[in-house]
Amino acid sequence: MRICSLLPSATEIAYAIGLGDSILGVSHECDFPAAAAKKPSLLRPRVDPQAPPAEIDRQVSEIIARGESIYAVDAELLASLSPDLILTQDLCHVCAASPDDLATALTRFPKPPRVLSLTPRSLGEVWDDVRRVGEATGHRREADALATTLEERVSAIAAAAARSDSCPRVVCLEWLDPYYVGGHWIPEMVSKAGGEDVLGGLREPSFRVSGEQIVEARPDVIVVMPCGYKLARAASELRIEALPCGSETLPAIRERRVFAVDANAYFSRPGPRLADGVALLAHLIHPDLFPSGYPADSFRRVFTR
Repeated sequence: MRICSLLPSATEIAYAIGLGDSILGVSHECDFPAAAAKKPSLLRPRVDPQAPPAEIDRQVSEIIARGESIYAVDAELLASLSPDLILTQDLCHVCAASPDDLATALTRFPKPPRVLSLTPRSLGEVWDDVRRVGEATGHRREADALATTLEERVSAIAAAAARSDSCPRVVCLEWLDPYYVGGHWIPEMVSKAGGEDVLGGLREPSFRVSGEQIVEARPDVIVVMPCGYKLARAASELRIEALPCGSETLPAIRERRVFAVDANAYFSRPGPRLADGVALLAHLIHPDLFPSGYPADSFRRVFTR
């Protein structure tokens, strides 16, 4: 089967179930596993991903207000690859290409390929998407085995976390300028790890919050996970963009429990590594219960003042 993936998490799923050799083209953000980054890129973002957070937010808002797509699809390259299956998403038109981004490009095909759109809003739906990719590609057994392993790992973490007498209050910041809190599967990840996400909405999109809302939430733990950022940039942006006025009184600040994490790897992308993200959160929330088991080089304790 000839596959093109316009979604980093779908690329990860495909590789994880043994389809790496079938991937012919990817998005500009598909960088895991390393072999994926060597595939031809089919997308070009119309925003500058290296701009400061506030500038990225401005560019995205302007493009959306004009009714335009954030991504340009290389229609000529896509047609030349002649895929049987295209993997994309219809969850967040800011984070990755959608079926709408493909519409014009697909008019070049005499017989359009199948388009599988993945739109998970919870961990269970992410594991279901693993199975859907397996079903669509003839790798059902491998996909089911992977999904089952991920489910069992997260369930084991949740069972261990439930033994704690405490349930720390957690704020997960998906963007820093302006502030956004993580949604969809993020509050569930926090819950599985033994915490309470006090601002995010389960199965709901991320949304903007004020500095006052963050302070009023009184978090015990703050996890900074800017969408699209790896660890080094997340930590760097947090040092530049100070937390809200009044945050010095927060338990998270007083107890030095403000963390930058590798959002790209463990939180932003709804793929297999979300299970690693749950393990990481469990360590950050309950280090006494989970002194190990989280990915190496996945977080950094950050002092913002």
